[in-house]
Amino acid sequence: MQGSFIEKRGKPGSFRLTGDRMEAIFLGTGSAWGLPEHGCRCQICEKMRLLGEERLRTSILVRGKESILVDCGPDMRIQLIRNRVDHIDALLITHGHSDHYIGLDELEALRRNRRQERWSPVPAFATEKTWEIVGRRFDYLLGKLLEKRSVRAGRPLDSLRTRVTPFRTVHSDSAGGSVGYVFEEETGNGPKRLVYTSDFVDVPGEDSILENPDILILSCNSFNEPASNQPGHMSFQRAIEYIRKWSPKSAVFLVHISDVDVLPGDEWGGFKKVRPLDPMKSPVTGLPYKVPTCHREWQERVDRVIADLDISCKVTVAHDGLRALLW
Repeated sequence: MQGSFIEKRGKPGSFRLTGDRMEAIFLGTGSAWGLPEHGCRCQICEKMRLLGEERLRTSILVRGKESILVDCGPDMRIQLIRNRVDHIDALLITHGHSDHYIGLDELEALRRNRRQERWSPVPAFATEKTWEIVGRRFDYLLGKLLEKRSVRAGRPLDSLRTRVTPFRTVHSDSAGGSVGYVFEEETGNGPKRLVYTSDFVDVPGEDSILENPDILILSCNSFNEPASNQPGHMSFQRAIEYIRKWSPKSAVFLVHISDVDVLPGDEWGGFKKVRPLDPMKSPVTGLPYKVPTCHREWQERVDRVIADLDISCKVTVAHDGLRALLW
């Protein structure tokens, strides 16, 4: 079933779901500082500026029986406006890094502009370790805007119409309690499953709930695996291992794209730039694949690697505003 999803390119908000359909709206697809980075003159950022491209901080809205927001970074206001989102039924927070929760104040607009008798706090789900971080910063929102719900890996979330199960991920020492989420629904065509990893460098243990999903949304911070991966992010080079291991049935979407890769001849230096451990090489030519700069190049490189490695699943490099009908 390669490529069974459908991209919706109409006006944001003009598409309505019925029955057992589910879509993902990619509100943002960039890394912690967004792209292009302010003040950066590397080849990646300069190419994106030239083309007018932008990647806001990664966040998605999953809409089926209900609208579920996954993560809420500093770009949330503009993401809600651009995609005409004026209501959510639940919020899932993956971990306690600011690019995934610091925009919670922006959700207050969803409450402020409702009649009092029609408002109830939005259920907000995160692990206790994540709430220790989020709660210190946004305790004044709890009970008013958000209803705190604690989650544990392997236990489905309560009160949702969609079955959502968190799974444990390893990201970094400063992101204890980080999780990804699995969405499951029964449809007229049988059970369907979406796996969303968020930021991670490893997934401990073997969990059958992650195997053979219909859709996999995979964090992909760099093209090549860096020689020093201190932030604990996934690269496309290593992501191939997980695509093969989990073997998604229909499609993979890559998010959390950054500019940390080093391009040959790039004179721009900076703390963020990290040399590759061992660049991906074509099994056909034996030469390293060129590091992508803009969205078009990212998709072209990914298509080339997937074809060279004979991976049958469609892999799409998501962009801000992409709306994908998943099933």
